[in-house]
Amino acid sequence: MNAIVISYPGNESLTASIAKGINGKIGEIQMRRFPDGETYVRLVTDVLDKPVLIIASLHRPDDKFLSLVFLLRLVKDAGAASVTLIAPYVAYMRQDKQFKPGEAVTSAYFGELLSPYIDKMITVDPHLHRRKSMNEVYTAPCIVLHASRAISTWIKNSVANAVLIGPDSESEQWVSQVAKEADAPYFILNKERHGDRNVEISFPETSSFRERTPVLVDDIISTAHTMIVTVKRLLELGFNKPICIGVHAIFADNSHRELQDAGAAKIVTCNTIVHSSNGIDLSPLIIEALQ
Repeated sequence: MNAIVISYPGNESLTASIAKGINGKIGEIQMRRFPDGETYVRLVTDVLDKPVLIIASLHRPDDKFLSLVFLLRLVKDAGAASVTLIAPYVAYMRQDKQFKPGEAVTSAYFGELLSPYIDKMITVDPHLHRRKSMNEVYTAPCIVLHASRAISTWIKNSVANAVLIGPDSESEQWVSQVAKEADAPYFILNKERHGDRNVEISFPETSSFRERTPVLVDDIISTAHTMIVTVKRLLELGFNKPICIGVHAIFADNSHRELQDAGAAKIVTCNTIVHSSNGIDLSPLIIEALQ
C-alpha cells in the first residue's frame, strides 16, 4: 500500500500493528503544549504524494480535537496524496437530535467540523441509534467495521457454556449476531435510563440459563452503571459471576474498579481505546479493510 502510518499520541501500539500488517512506514511527528496551553505540531516524515493513515481514537475529544485538526491540516498541506483517519472510537454520536428545546445536536456539529480535513474515515461500531449511516453525519466517506466476529471468537475460545446478555432492545441486533457466531443462546434486558447513573433494569424469564456462564455484551462501557446493576441482579438470581465485554472502554471516573467490585468475573474490551482491560485485538479487522 506504500502508506505512511502516523500515530496521534497514545495510539502507538495499534499504529505499529497496522503499519506492519499493510507493510506501511510509521511516520514521525512531534506534538507538545506550550506553557500557555497552545499546541505545537511538527511533521518530521516526508509525506509528499503518499497516502497517509492517521490513527486516533476520539475518546476525550475535547482534549485532543484542535491538535488532531492541526495534524490533519498539516499532512494535507505537506502534499499527502490522501488522508485517512482511522478512529476506532468516534465521539459525539449520542446527541443526534434535540431531546429538549435549545440543545445542540453535537453529533452533526462534530461531523461538520472534522470532515473537511479528511478524505476518508474508518471506525468501529459507532453509536448509531437514530442514524442509519455515518454518512448522514460526515461528508467524508466512512467505512464502518464491526467487532462482532472478533468478540464471538473470543467467547468461543474463552468461555464454556455461555449465555449472552444484551443491555437493552437497541442492542439486540448486534448481540444476536455475536451469539449466532459464538453458537450460544442470548436474552435481552429491558433498560430505562433516568440519568447518567440512574438506570432501571428488568429481566425476562431466565431460569433455563442459570447453569450457564453469563456474558454481558455492550458497545460502549462509559459509566458502567448498566453493567454494575446487571451484575448485581444476576448474582441475586443465582447466576455464576458474569463476564463483561465491551467494544469501547471509556470507563469514566472509577467505573472499571466499581464494575470489578460489583462481582464481574472478568472484564474484557476491544482495543479501540487503550485500556488495561483490552483483550480483543481489532487490528486484523482494520488491516483487512485497508487491504
